[in-house]
Amino acid sequence: MTLDLAGDPVALTAALVDFPSVSGAEGPLADAVEAALNSVKNYRITRDGDTVVARTDLGRKHRILLAGHLDTVPIVDNVPSRRDGDLLYGCGTSDMKSGLAVLLHLAATIPDPAYDLTLVCYDNEEVEAVKNGLGRVGRNHPDWLAADFAILLEPTDGTVEGGCQGTLRAKITTSGKRAHSARSWFGVNAIHAAGEILARLGKYEPRTVEIDGLVYREGLNAVRIEGGVAGNVIPDRCDVTVNYRFAPDRTEQGAEQHVREVFDGYELAITDSSPGALPGLSSPAAANFVDALKVPVQAKLGWTDVARFAGLGIPAVNFGPGDPNLAHQAGEYVDVRKITDAAAALRRYLTAG
Repeated sequence: MTLDLAGDPVALTAALVDFPSVSGAEGPLADAVEAALNSVKNYRITRDGDTVVARTDLGRKHRILLAGHLDTVPIVDNVPSRRDGDLLYGCGTSDMKSGLAVLLHLAATIPDPAYDLTLVCYDNEEVEAVKNGLGRVGRNHPDWLAADFAILLEPTDGTVEGGCQGTLRAKITTSGKRAHSARSWFGVNAIHAAGEILARLGKYEPRTVEIDGLVYREGLNAVRIEGGVAGNVIPDRCDVTVNYRFAPDRTEQGAEQHVREVFDGYELAITDSSPGALPGLSSPAAANFVDALKVPVQAKLGWTDVARFAGLGIPAVNFGPGDPNLAHQAGEYVDVRKITDAAAALRRYLTAG
């Protein structure tokens, strides 16, 4: 299947959804995106694995980077796409193939942008941080990401979302002693011992933090419990995985310390961690973007790769047509009017200078 970047961005969204691209299997879609961008004038294409990067070199004073991930969460009978009135249904419609479609469509339909542009279409965003394609490019080819300002087209429902939460996952382990369940008094049940962990979570009161006028809500939740040996064995081990979403005023080290304090007395191992990003809306580039779009601004409740751009010293915001509340749902959809509105808003910004 070939991609028509210059046509209707709604039709392009549907075509992107119809390319299955679950994390780790983005190759065919990356190939199609690379082939389509190779036909667009003024772009130099480079690639690292299944991340495709396209750059103009027009001699403009400033460079704007537009980024979007190719991958989706696992499909649940929601590919191919289907349309019902103004709603387009399918895996990734909101998160974030509609944003990816806007990015690619603008590349093909703005022949004379006011800025030099860098487009980054990357793999493995929906899985653990170590696999993230944008992070890999940042390590292997940091010069590819050099820019004055970055726009990540994650779903924001047409608003500008500043910064992002950090995220940390930890595995908390309880230990017991195996025994036959018919003679359970000879054992110690590790699953029962996990009850105190769940009780601490039930009583936990998360922070609400205001930063630069934006409100971030934290959360600490159990997301997985693993334990058990057989149907007639008292288990000697139970693991509870928790996910801490922390406001960007906390460092990763501070977040880890907090989680260890909450579960003091338990064996705990950090399995995954990524920092948050402060809003950064006071930077001239971000302020100019917000002023140009004239849309509401709010905090990003979730982790996005704006944190990676912040780590590189590049001001960045989230702005995309998808609805973040629909991300990862089996019935995920996008309002097609948001796609055309986002494309029009970014076109005005990228051509006005």
